[in-house]
Order: sequence, then C-alpha cells, then structure tokens
Amino acid sequence: MGAEERVALVNLERLFPRLRDATYKITSPAQADYNCIAWAAGDNSRWWEPDPFGQYYWPESVPREYTVEVYAEVFQKLGFEVCQDAAFEVGVEKVAIFALDGSPTHAARQLADGTWTSKLGQLEDIEHRDLDQVGEGDYGEPVLFLKRPRH
Repeated sequence: MGAEERVALVNLERLFPRLRDATYKITSPAQADYNCIAWAAGDNSRWWEPDPFGQYYWPESVPREYTVEVYAEVFQKLGFEVCQDAAFEVGVEKVAIFALDGSPTHAARQLADGTWTSKLGQLEDIEHRDLDQVGEGDYGEPVLFLKRPRH
C-alpha cells in the first residue's frame, strides 16, 4: 500500500469511524465528478442532486426536493421497487437510501457478491461488507431499500 492510499484510509476512517474495524477497500480515487446518488444509479459521469436551481443533473419529472420519498422515486424510475431489507438475493440489485433527521444523505448499491459499494461525497468509492460501516455521523442510517433484477 502506497503513502497516498494510507492517507486516504486514515481520512476515510476519521470521517467514517465504523470503517476502522471493518473490512473494506478503496475502489477508485477521490473525485468530484459524481456523487453517491449517481454512483448508486450506475452513473459515474455527473453529480445527481435535486437542487432547486437546476445546477446538477436530476431526472426529469422528479421533484427537486430533498426527501426520502423523492429519492425513492428516482430509483423507481430506474426500475427499482421498494423492498423489505438489505438481505442479499441472487440475481437482484439493491440500493439503500440513508437519512439523518428525515433528510436523505447517502445511497449505497449492492454488488453481485452481496458486498456494498459507496461513493463517499467527493472522496473515494469503496466496497464494504455491511451498510452500517458507512452509517452514523453525517449519513445517519439506512432507512429505505429498493431492488430490481440484476442486468
């Protein structure tokens, strides 16, 4: 592991303390081109956000509001449906939406092997075993799960 990656790990673990004792790995370098919502939707080319001024990409016909319900609507437009939990299902892709004090803060996507991937703001993308590893702090906890057949 190089010095740059060690610094990245220290920074991530400072911001996300639950990563300290967790198994995870950085899968791409820090960059500001896209965020967790875009990453969970499968887009690493643009920032997705429902800002009221339209500065960022947001799917047409979806309200530009910061609510869990609106974030769910975005993923429903992508073929997801609300489901009960984050439990791994073969052939199924899941997304977890996190919230803090009722406002959406983060989204993570489940990979084909059952691990999760998260884009951490403008920081790195990581693969992590459990959702709670990126919970707490600024992200709160997962409050809604959605699924669709894996393509």
